[in-house]
Amino acid sequence: MNEVSDMEENGGDELFEHHHLIADPKQSLLRVDKFLMDKLPNVTRNKLQEAIKNGFVLVNGNQVKPNYKVHPSDEIKIALPEPPRDTEVIPEDLPLNIIYEDDHLLVVNKEAGMVVHPAYQNWTGTLVNALTFHFQNLPTMPNNDGRPGLVHRIDKDTSGLLVIAKSELAMSGLAKQFFDHSIERTYYALVWGVPEEEGTIDVNLGRSLKDRRVTAAFPEGDFGRHAITHYALLKDLRYVSLVKCNLETGRTHQIRAHMKHIGHPIFSDTTYGGNRIIKGTPFTKYKQYVENCFKIIPRQALHAKSLGFIHPATKEKMQFDSDLPADFQDVIGKWEHYVQHID
Repeated sequence: MNEVSDMEENGGDELFEHHHLIADPKQSLLRVDKFLMDKLPNVTRNKLQEAIKNGFVLVNGNQVKPNYKVHPSDEIKIALPEPPRDTEVIPEDLPLNIIYEDDHLLVVNKEAGMVVHPAYQNWTGTLVNALTFHFQNLPTMPNNDGRPGLVHRIDKDTSGLLVIAKSELAMSGLAKQFFDHSIERTYYALVWGVPEEEGTIDVNLGRSLKDRRVTAAFPEGDFGRHAITHYALLKDLRYVSLVKCNLETGRTHQIRAHMKHIGHPIFSDTTYGGNRIIKGTPFTKYKQYVENCFKIIPRQALHAKSLGFIHPATKEKMQFDSDLPADFQDVIGKWEHYVQHID
């Protein structure tokens, strides 16, 4: 959920009503988050508390805190920045780069620029729209309506591998492996600067308190959720580096936020500050060179390169790898050429 309370105060974007509830005349005093948990079983408590904190929950027309006690006959409305929409997914004949398929699952190599599942402002043209066209009766995880087959996701402008469940057995088996953090996920990232040869970033991540669209690091551990990223330096290009990142947990924007936290944001990552010069003196020719590199890869230089898991049906160890996409390879080549010719 995006924070819009400040926009509201300044006459900004409209909110759309999603739920309208009236407490029973004999309602006993109950925290509003617990009241809504009982009334809206498909919404998690975290989501409800986030909505309350963002001012999306109104009781008798007023914003309340999560510890507000619902009284008899209270009128409760939940209004969100995006309009209500049913969970029906429109099948679309979009190309899928399938690198493996059997009766239970498939592995796809997603292109950068494709959103994984329908959501506000991206109801069509997503990976899920394509999946529902090519495959019938894909399973859906509980409380995940509108996202058939999905057990994980990667960002719109991140390329790379995703495993999709075709059967209930695969859905439950893969979901458990993600929950247990036993899935092997390796990403390649081009980052600013040169980090240590290898390291582990064990820092909580959560929604930024200033901008809810961004994931922030909370090194004191007083906020956010536990997140661990292991990384290793693959190629030192003086100004930028190619690094390998392995996810132990799977938080929103985890690698992007963790690499920014240690001072090495991902190259060309607009959201996390990688779209400006971090390393090197910004004299005219160098600045123009970097801007040309941004044009080569106008998205975060992050690719989900390999994926390993136990097949839920056969119990066989499955391992998949993918090539870096052309824009990623081209920008690495350009930096290699640059550092070879500056001395």
